[in-house]
Amino acid sequence: MTGSSSTLRVATYNIHKGVQGIGPARRLEIHNLGHAIEQLDADIVCLQEVRKMNRQAAARFSQWPELPQADFLAPEGYTAVYETNAVTRHGEHGNALLTRWPVLRQGHQDISDHRFEQRGLLHVVININDRPVHAIVVHLGLIKGSRVRQIVRLREFIEREISPDEAVIVAGDFNDWGARMRVAMNAMGLRDVHGTRTLTYPSRLPVAQLDFIYGRHIEPVECSAPRGPIWSRMSDHLPLVTDFLL
Repeated sequence: MTGSSSTLRVATYNIHKGVQGIGPARRLEIHNLGHAIEQLDADIVCLQEVRKMNRQAAARFSQWPELPQADFLAPEGYTAVYETNAVTRHGEHGNALLTRWPVLRQGHQDISDHRFEQRGLLHVVININDRPVHAIVVHLGLIKGSRVRQIVRLREFIEREISPDEAVIVAGDFNDWGARMRVAMNAMGLRDVHGTRTLTYPSRLPVAQLDFIYGRHIEPVECSAPRGPIWSRMSDHLPLVTDFLL
């Protein structure tokens, strides 16, 4: 584990499907993202907007990876887990998790609130020092009402699928301007590092924290987001990193 045997580092990153820019200026960033994720040195990396495949992008970019993006981005020695949220005309994309610890099992639940936004949660059970830790990757909707209903479905999922005495991490792009979902997350026993905001969006000049990492039965102790020109180029979000005490 990062730092010491009692510390767990978790990162969350919306990678914008590995492509940045608009129109003719669009550029492929997936290779840079691979190096960036390695630099985070996290035990668990939760990713959103990850492409399993996309025929249009593969035809446009000569260096488009042959592997699905989750497998391509996984540092050496990590396991990649992926589940599709959205199927589009040219391919499909969803959430992923990369971890240096053994994966015990994985699951997925559709939490789409309406037909215009396909959303899901990825559930991965990880064996950390012979202890199961449940990691849930989310990407919540753009509409406040959708987010409220999706948090309710997240709570129902946790109550149904996870024993009350087991550790849980929930991380991802909450699209949560003003951390309004924090009260509902805290009511589930899930807590993050708060007191000062860790700004993650937009990456060029961050003014809001849309990305969050919450934990239950593990203690968040430090939270950060790397800044600078390199990070601002790779995605419209900055990654968020939290260190937990187990």
